Amino acid sequence: MTQAGPRVPFVDLRIQYRAIGVRIRAELAEVMESCDFIGSPKIAAFEERFAAYCGVGHAVALSSGTAAVHLALAAAGVGPGDEVITVAHTYAATAEGICHCGARPVFVDVDEATFNMDPALVAAAITPRTKAILPVHLYGQTADMAPLAALAEERGLLLIEDACQAHGAEYIGRRAGSLGHAAAFSFYPGKNLGAYGEGGAVTTSSPEIADRARLLRNHGCRVKYYHELVGYNYRINAFQAAVLGVKLDYLDEWNEARRRHAARYSGLLAGARVVTPVEAPGRKHVYHLYVIRCTDRDGLAAALAQAGVATVIHYPVPVHLLQAFAHLGYARGSLPVTEQLAGQILSLPMFPELTEEQVRHVASAVRSFAG
Repeated sequence: MTQAGPRVPFVDLRIQYRAIGVRIRAELAEVMESCDFIGSPKIAAFEERFAAYCGVGHAVALSSGTAAVHLALAAAGVGPGDEVITVAHTYAATAEGICHCGARPVFVDVDEATFNMDPALVAAAITPRTKAILPVHLYGQTADMAPLAALAEERGLLLIEDACQAHGAEYIGRRAGSLGHAAAFSFYPGKNLGAYGEGGAVTTSSPEIADRARLLRNHGCRVKYYHELVGYNYRINAFQAAVLGVKLDYLDEWNEARRRHAARYSGLLAGARVVTPVEAPGRKHVYHLYVIRCTDRDGLAAALAQAGVATVIHYPVPVHLLQAFAHLGYARGSLPVTEQLAGQILSLPMFPELTEEQVRHVASAVRSFAG
């Protein structure tokens, strides 16, 4: 029997658009009037503002978050034969970016409380081929960066952030994107800062990394037709930069709304037979996703669907067990925490415009199954 109450989508971008649509349409109209679609000043303006927001010297806007992971690594010097230590509890693009450099992903397990890279496991994974450590700031909370930064400095390694889910997240007062040698962001539409299509960025305080990223994104050219490197077509278009420039004005407000929804969820679910997210000391979680654990995850998802609540599993198959990465040789059981999470996690609806009624309905439906 379907439970009475509001239907709750997983994300509803239409509500956000209705609130800011007048500004968005004006910005897009300017792009169309100018017909400056690729090298628009709107791109440079967004890059400058996003760099300042993250607390770094440079932002290089790109065509996607996957491109950003690739170029953050490549521009910092990761190349063929190198190894990059990362996690398998993430989207496949994290490992794809490593592979696109000709490097090899080396996976370590995650912390059971935060779902982020367990720093205690990294030192044992370092080999003479290790070039970089690539933690993922998963679901909107940064990894524990201080021990990773200390280890990277001690061993002479690069520290590159996958911040694709962490726009505005903080670690001991510093924002994601400023915590390593470089960072990668995604502006996929459903992200805390989302474009109206694909988009991404590399942030860094290194002029050298920024310069190389700009060169690589544009076919290896500074001047058209004069190719210094074999590069890529990773340029963002002006429409996406225009949208992002408007949305950046609202990012902190939207993040605070997400945090309020998360606090309400956690309070309403206290005592239920689910594990709710934790905000680790010194972090500011911006809840790109609100992810719970349940031993009967599939049963819970079915019950929520019956109650009109949309859910998603992020991610049902860990990266080390995907067919695409079978050549790396990881067997089932090699990352036990990651593998257990894959069978238990469920993402509940989370977007800034959720109403209190919707949050209460979702929580009530969870408690009806796992109370």
